[in-house]
Amino acid sequence: MKRTQYLVKIFAAFCVLFASNAQAQELRALSNVDTENSSISDRLFGGVSIKLALSQAIPFRIFTRSAPNRVILDFRELAWNSAAAESIVDSEVVSNLRFGVFQPGWTRLVLPISQPLLVQSAHMELIKSDGTAKLFIRLGKTDQKKFDAASTVKPDTEWTQEEVQFETVSRQRQTGDRPILVAIDPGHGGIDPGAVVSGFNEKDLVLAFATELREALSKTDQFDAFLTRDGDYFKSLTGRISTARKGDADILISLHADALAEGRASGITVYTVSNKASDEAAAQLASQLDRSDLLAGVDLSEQDEPVTSVLMDLARVETNARSMELAGKLVAGIAQSTQRSRSRPQLAAAFTVLKAPDIPSVLIELGFLTNKTDLRNLLNDKWRVIVQRGIIQGLMDWSVEDAAQARLLRK
Repeated sequence: MKRTQYLVKIFAAFCVLFASNAQAQELRALSNVDTENSSISDRLFGGVSIKLALSQAIPFRIFTRSAPNRVILDFRELAWNSAAAESIVDSEVVSNLRFGVFQPGWTRLVLPISQPLLVQSAHMELIKSDGTAKLFIRLGKTDQKKFDAASTVKPDTEWTQEEVQFETVSRQRQTGDRPILVAIDPGHGGIDPGAVVSGFNEKDLVLAFATELREALSKTDQFDAFLTRDGDYFKSLTGRISTARKGDADILISLHADALAEGRASGITVYTVSNKASDEAAAQLASQLDRSDLLAGVDLSEQDEPVTSVLMDLARVETNARSMELAGKLVAGIAQSTQRSRSRPQLAAAFTVLKAPDIPSVLIELGFLTNKTDLRNLLNDKWRVIVQRGIIQGLMDWSVEDAAQARLLRK
């Protein structure tokens, strides 16, 4: 342990120097704009349509600012000059575009607008045949009052410069002498509804479950809990990890209720992180979750530089083992409480939200909205209480064994 802490300090000091040098580097183009197939034009019944053809998909975000009115697009390392930007504009509303480096690694496009417009939709289409992508944005007419109100909203900045806290790599494990703090992460939110089936949104169902679970945990002597998202707003995957870390969480539990082809998946599954998915369905779910984050404008790249990666790997070895043990206890607790279990209730996949190197993390798939029984269960108060009891029992069983292991390591 002392050797690990010593390595942490060495690597942390080196990374500070490495980061300062990186700030001075010029922008490296990750993606290019195909101006011949891009356009910014007025829509027939008002508003503006934006289509950008990109050499590859990249993270982006979009927001507005007033005084003067403008729409702002940030991209991860996009190569594009101002002259090229002006050449694609065919609009009476948009003019005098500005484009340049926003901060190292990020570029910004500013669209001055002569009338207030708000984002109606924004999505990126991935072209599998050649690896290119197209970004489609629709801006709709609004009044100045609504535009001003929307323009005061602070954009999510956690997606740009995810804070690396080296000291948390050697954080103190719980030893049973204090309540365990659980970060409960309701998936999706805001512009990202998650799965939508029969008028029900995944983001609403998992938030309701997470709120109830937090209250149930807080009533025990062994646990306390907080939510990474306590309302209907978007939260990036890396931002969720950052929130858990800033809250000094001992555990991160991410909650989802996704959608797969009916008859293909049902029941509760507990996931841990792994580069190799347990099966095709697990790989598809991880891809869906990460893709929804990308399309909502979030940087999904692991921003570890080579040296930082080594440092993080030192912590992940221990954390991943603890996560596996946590998943096993949760599976057992839920099965005992519900008297039901899937044939393979514990799986693994490359879920970004589970990649915190210093916090044991699991993702609980509460069911699949494409399965009628699962949807009925999620809407049933009694079923949710039973599952929450199983989760708490699993946490209790895990915490006892985890504390015993921590005490042995200290000796």
